[in-house]
Amino acid sequence: MDSDAAITPATAKTFPQLIRAAAATYGDALSITLVGDTIPDDAMSFRELDTRSAELARGLLARGVGKGSRVGFISGNGPFFALMFAAIGRIGAVAVPISTLIKQNELVRVLRQSDVSGLIVQRTFLGNDYVARLCEALPDLASGTGPDLRIARTPYLRWIVASEGEVPATILGMDHLTGVAASVSEELLREVEAEVHTTDQLIEIYTSGSMALPKGVKHNHGPAVFRAHFMREISGIQRGKEYNCFLPMFWVGGFMMSLMPNWEAGATTVCSERTLSSSTMAMGSVLPEEDLARMSSAPKPWWGLGMSETLGPYSYGDEFRAKGYPVCAPMDHWADRYEVRIADEANQQVGDGEIGELQIRGYPVTTGLHKIERTEHFTDDGYYHTGDMCLVDGTRVHFIGRGGDMIKTASSNVSPAEVEMEMQALEGIHSAYVVGLPDQERGELVVAAVVPRDGVTLDFAAIEAELRRRMSSYKVPRAYVEIAREEVPMLHSNKVSKRLVAKLLTERLGRAS
Repeated sequence: MDSDAAITPATAKTFPQLIRAAAATYGDALSITLVGDTIPDDAMSFRELDTRSAELARGLLARGVGKGSRVGFISGNGPFFALMFAAIGRIGAVAVPISTLIKQNELVRVLRQSDVSGLIVQRTFLGNDYVARLCEALPDLASGTGPDLRIARTPYLRWIVASEGEVPATILGMDHLTGVAASVSEELLREVEAEVHTTDQLIEIYTSGSMALPKGVKHNHGPAVFRAHFMREISGIQRGKEYNCFLPMFWVGGFMMSLMPNWEAGATTVCSERTLSSSTMAMGSVLPEEDLARMSSAPKPWWGLGMSETLGPYSYGDEFRAKGYPVCAPMDHWADRYEVRIADEANQQVGDGEIGELQIRGYPVTTGLHKIERTEHFTDDGYYHTGDMCLVDGTRVHFIGRGGDMIKTASSNVSPAEVEMEMQALEGIHSAYVVGLPDQERGELVVAAVVPRDGVTLDFAAIEAELRRRMSSYKVPRAYVEIAREEVPMLHSNKVSKRLVAKLLTERLGRAS
């Protein structure tokens, strides 16, 4: 193990090396700040992050948390998130951030699936009381008489700590950790950190696709810190500058594209109360025209595909969007240490002009999904099945849709993204969500849920006529349902649930499910 003095933020290989090197190099410079209209400004320097997270880390150690222990935490973007992640990660425990958007039934599923033994909760965020939400999800918390938990629905959960406020007898205050920190010396903490290796798990990101239940994506210290170095370099992040964090840190976007590379570079991560704009309400679908225009003016690189399993984006393009491919940039380049192939059903590379699944392997790719057999998601030669269907176009690759989302109608394949793009180009349509419903005659029927722009009355006959002018007839939806923006069904991962869109359309159209 290298000596502390020899390690810089740019050469760190594990998280404990990174946080100590950042504190030594950047000191009292501002690391992370949270600003908003309804909260006082909150901020923390690199040195404070190191000192305060070390105290919490010693408290965790005193309470029996160690390498491999699974500790969850619920926090919005800001210093509290960075502090909890740092305290857990620097001692070799597994940090399990949980979405602040999560509802009570989803929360139980994640707590049970993740096997967390401890949970640290930011008491309130954006008006949500997470102690109250926990008590709704797990009624034993409201009726219990002590903090040593034995709850059948979350059998591994032993303790919960809340950041502030009055709590039931089953939930502890932060002094449960800070009050015993002094019993673990700085010397012992350093020895613990010295035994954290690149191959140890650092974080488990809980995510869900538009058609799937939440899954825990594992990532180790080495790949996460390596990606922090890469993202800092390719994004041109500079020491001392401020960078807004627009994406949640409890998912890979905010964590790997903002928090970690900014930490490595000595830049300030600026968080706001509301990180999620209206545009991200369509995550996984084609964005409205005004949002695409705003995004296209952002600095390069123009990112293509990425996912939790790959620690963020692994591809980028030389232009923001290629004509006819609206969801992401064309894939002209692959990020460092990934291997990619576009493969057929036999996992063989397809030829130019052909469509196949994008499969990926390499150092930053997840080691696996928690409690799921590796063979369910990986090929025999180690490629991860992304489920993304792509077209090979010479040296360029285009994303055309998710494998599970592709609609097979009248023996033809329809990409929902293509239809959504054409619909959203029409005057009066804010957003559209296209799915296939079972149909005896056509196999699947192409249908669309449509959100109008404010004050617009939609004429679906005119819309269909224009779509038939623009696209092949088999791609044109056979039925339309107007919905309000607030009716778009969302998963806690802030993606549109195509499964629930299909259910909504089945009900509104009066079709048998």
